[in-house]
Amino acid sequence: MPTLLSLIEVGWLALLDYLAAHVILCLLPAFFIAGALSTLIPKEAITRYLGPDASKWVSYPAAALGGFVLAVCSCTILPLFAGIWRRGAGLGPAITFLFVGPAVNILAIAYTGAALGLDFATARIVLALSFGLIIGLLMAFFFRHEVREKPKAAFGSEERIRPAVWAFLGLMILLLVAGTLQIDLLTNAALSWQIANHLPNSLQTGLNSLHLTAQGALLVALLVLLGGAGWLGLEKVLDGFSGWTRLALALVALTMLAAAPVVTETNSYLIEITGRTLAVTLLLAAIALVAWRGFSHSELAGWLWETWKFVKQIFPILILGVFLAGVARALVPGAWVQSLAGENTLLANFLGVVFGVFMYFPTLVEVPVARAFLDLGMHRGPLLAYLLADPELSLQSMLVTGRILGRSKTIVYVVLVAIFSTVAGYAFGLWVTP
Repeated sequence: MPTLLSLIEVGWLALLDYLAAHVILCLLPAFFIAGALSTLIPKEAITRYLGPDASKWVSYPAAALGGFVLAVCSCTILPLFAGIWRRGAGLGPAITFLFVGPAVNILAIAYTGAALGLDFATARIVLALSFGLIIGLLMAFFFRHEVREKPKAAFGSEERIRPAVWAFLGLMILLLVAGTLQIDLLTNAALSWQIANHLPNSLQTGLNSLHLTAQGALLVALLVLLGGAGWLGLEKVLDGFSGWTRLALALVALTMLAAAPVVTETNSYLIEITGRTLAVTLLLAAIALVAWRGFSHSELAGWLWETWKFVKQIFPILILGVFLAGVARALVPGAWVQSLAGENTLLANFLGVVFGVFMYFPTLVEVPVARAFLDLGMHRGPLLAYLLADPELSLQSMLVTGRILGRSKTIVYVVLVAIFSTVAGYAFGLWVTP
């Protein structure tokens, strides 16, 4: 049985792996993109296409896009789903919106790609979008004879998304891609230089005992400073910008720039300025320019507040989840995992779905948990089944959905999600198995 100190050490190592450069370059842009999607895109620009009189060719794609744009987790999507349902959205588009929202949010997809691989991220987004549309159409067909009373409230307005918003989002998505994509153009060194290691022996010994490199220690320090500056500068940003606000934004840029170079340590430091470093630098400058020229202070304040709100809600839980996932990796016998889900069978994939029902984790925490089970020998097929089902079929989500839709619709919805997730995991497992 591992000792307490050894468990703390493996949890700490899991955190260090999580805070690796590619994850920082993934999550920081993703938080800001989520804040922009929530603030800068008018909800009416999406929901007005979900009304009962909208064409299926319009309402279903709008529901899928709306789920992607307007939600971050299952806790967020449920009140939004209740709102559009009560305002008269068709059952099919409403279900599509409900399914896609927690499954295809920018944070989850970005982190999935960084932690589990591009194949997982691609499968998750393609299957979630496809299943959202198909399950929505099936629900509308199964309950096609039910007649609802039309609500009196108007459904949406004529608001449009401004070009500056599209440019802003596009640049931030490019920043996310530039920070995570593994291609030669980004990973090859454009410049490099050698720096002697002048750290005192005591400091170097301390870093070694914490399993930290000099670059890792710098990134941890910057994140701690960023947390403090964010609390002082973004907590009340809606009341106006302050010096702390500007410091927080400067620390975000500095953290990303510090994460981008490759630093190799021997007796000295070999610092390589890669194509990724140059791309991140240029994109940060372009984002700052568009923000300065394209948005008012109140719009920027709203964007920063939504971003900070997501960070407060998600990041502490994520840190705890990553630590506990590392501990679980040391405690759970790999033989158990391999015996239950080590092979790609329909039963193993169904068990992955059931695990998602009873062991719900907050947004993003399911990714390090999935990483831990992958390391313990879980097959990639059942793992994908779990990732597809976890945001949709938690007990609390099913209970709330039941209150909104009623028992019969909820049961059919749950059965459809379970079947589709199980079959998708099995098919994915066949595809990725050598």
